[in-house]
Amino acid sequence: MHKYQNSDEELLQILQQRRDAAAFTSLYERYWEKLVTLAYVRLQSTMDAQEVVQEVFLDIWKRSDTIQLRHSFHTYISAALKYKIITFLAKRKNETDRQSMLNLPEADTSTEQWLSYQQLQDELESTVTALPEKCRLVFRLSRENGLSEKQIAQTLNISVKTVEAHISRALKTLRTSLKHLYFLLF
Repeated sequence: MHKYQNSDEELLQILQQRRDAAAFTSLYERYWEKLVTLAYVRLQSTMDAQEVVQEVFLDIWKRSDTIQLRHSFHTYISAALKYKIITFLAKRKNETDRQSMLNLPEADTSTEQWLSYQQLQDELESTVTALPEKCRLVFRLSRENGLSEKQIAQTLNISVKTVEAHISRALKTLRTSLKHLYFLLF
């Protein structure tokens, strides 16, 4: 198999144009170990860290033709990992909650964590709900429905730049509103 020496962005472009496995493998080999290390810091489990990173790369392979970089590939994959970790932790928490409903709880050590998570979720929803209607719609289509900026632009019959502006505005509002809760995420 041919190994590329191109930049990350060039490799992504090759992957998008030709669905080139060698380009994907090059990206995988460049980032696998770094991402597993980052994931391990948050998850404290090598197996969980590897699973999350594997899901990130699986998403990249599946969605390679729709990925649009606003910044570098490094920034993109770091953000993808962050969101996968948050999703993984939320899923783990839901499973733990279901298990605790089935069993008699021994000692509830996660109550404070659960309350913090619930508070974060409530504030996040409240902040998103307070966004202007079009901005909120674009944000939900992007983050909750997983649509690309191009797909959102086509659906709402607006320009991609307008979609980007709405998402930027929503994220800036969320960062400002949830700044005091940032320590809960990372």
